[in-house]
Amino acid sequence: MNIEIKKSIKPVNYFEAINLLEERLQRLYEKKENELIWTLSHNEIYTAGTSYNKNEIIDKSIKVIETNRGGKITCHAPGQLICYFVIDLREKKDVRKFISILEKTIKDTLKFFKIDTFADKKNIGIWHQKNNQIKKVAAIGVRVSKWIAYHGFAININNNLDQYKKIIPCGILDKGVTNLEEIKNQDYSNLENILIENLIINLKI
Repeated sequence: MNIEIKKSIKPVNYFEAINLLEERLQRLYEKKENELIWTLSHNEIYTAGTSYNKNEIIDKSIKVIETNRGGKITCHAPGQLICYFVIDLREKKDVRKFISILEKTIKDTLKFFKIDTFADKKNIGIWHQKNNQIKKVAAIGVRVSKWIAYHGFAININNNLDQYKKIIPCGILDKGVTNLEEIKNQDYSNLENILIENLIINLKI
């Protein structure tokens, strides 16, 4: 398994990032380049997956970018760690297992920081429960083309949670959104490296 690891320090333009992923997908399909794991952040942008509904936009003044990934509407912003990837599924052809790998990777990573989280079959993403309140801490949005998976997931670290008041995040009304700093105030500077290590380990299983 030859995976290129790419880490961007400064926020990356959303459209440039997606273009790069789609170009890499084609080149991976043609066996001209390796798979990719790319960690980065975006400046504030609202994106909507293929199953979103316009009623999920509460503040009609915001601009929402419609994308070809799965899922509904979410917000990307500084303080969030985004992990994009281009991963070849042609040998295994099991999208559900791949989603489980992503869920396990996030849960394993947060467990390192002594934060217990869980996946929900009905509501994709990673969730944390505190005082009988369930809140999403990581969103997952994947697209598969030619049996190659791309797009990715985002973990909320210390982003501004007020941004989610402008939308119905992921189309879910009865659950909230949180970030790691709100759950447990500690040093998360090593989260990116641990996440990448876990993802590579889990992809080999």
